Amino acid sequence: MIKKKISIIFAGTPEFAVPALEKINLAGYEIKLVLTQPDRKSGRGMNVKKSPVKQKSIELDISVYQPEVLRNNKEAINKITSKKADILIVVAYGLIIPDEILNTYNGHIYNIHASLLPRWRGAAPIHRAIEAGDKETGITIMKIVNKLDAGPMIMKEKVSISGEDTTDILSKKLSVIGSSMITSLLNNIEKGKAIKLEKQNEDDVTYAKKINKLEAMADFNNSPEVLCQKIRAFNPFPMVNINFEGKILKIVKAKIYNKKIKKNLAVGKLFLLGEDLLLKLTSGILKLDEVRIEGKKTMMASDFVKGHQVMKINSANQ
Repeated sequence: MIKKKISIIFAGTPEFAVPALEKINLAGYEIKLVLTQPDRKSGRGMNVKKSPVKQKSIELDISVYQPEVLRNNKEAINKITSKKADILIVVAYGLIIPDEILNTYNGHIYNIHASLLPRWRGAAPIHRAIEAGDKETGITIMKIVNKLDAGPMIMKEKVSISGEDTTDILSKKLSVIGSSMITSLLNNIEKGKAIKLEKQNEDDVTYAKKINKLEAMADFNNSPEVLCQKIRAFNPFPMVNINFEGKILKIVKAKIYNKKIKKNLAVGKLFLLGEDLLLKLTSGILKLDEVRIEGKKTMMASDFVKGHQVMKINSANQ
């Protein structure tokens, strides 16, 4: 395939960034270098793993560079600027782009952000949108400036959030949309089309702070609706969890249980009514559909109760 004139450096790390890398490469743009975070230890065995972007870059035979930081890193800055690429594309990279690089590209640094800016600037926009009960989100393509996700916007596309969407499901939808949008932008730039910039309204800004594992502990004072939103938001990581028999029980999938139960149930405890595994909250009940007990794989709630003692409720007390 004949390479197009525009050359690119691509910066990204998680699975969310992979479709954009693939589509830019497939469109024939020259990717001079891929920036991604260093290999990290992860999983039960704490084995060193390559980022999804690095794995895909190796598959596509694209050079990869993995600096720990970019700020005050002359070696990294020199390596990046020496490539003399036309455009830098950033997709969930995870490192701050310093002024030296911003200035080198003279405004040609574009970011795929997984929200409808200025709502949900920051590290976890998909998680926070679901957790907050937002009915829609989307992708914003913007220019990067030296303030977090505050650059002028170029393109937006809305996506509805359904009651079944988890962060995992929604991330996959948005990553595909973002990959199409960024290649469309590159095509417009290549053709010399004028790019319209829209300034973000600072009065509408909200921030999507990074997910903290401590947030994953279930708050039994949450309403069933709010806790269900959080369960979807924290799937696949870090998963909302409760303590069960001294172990962590992660709630993978749940729904609001609307049937009335006359018997007084202890808040924060699991109960079995027929085949339904229930979790009592202060102001309602959740029906757990899929769970993952510490050290095990995800399983249906009906399979979980076969191997664990859960207090049964007589249907007569319902």
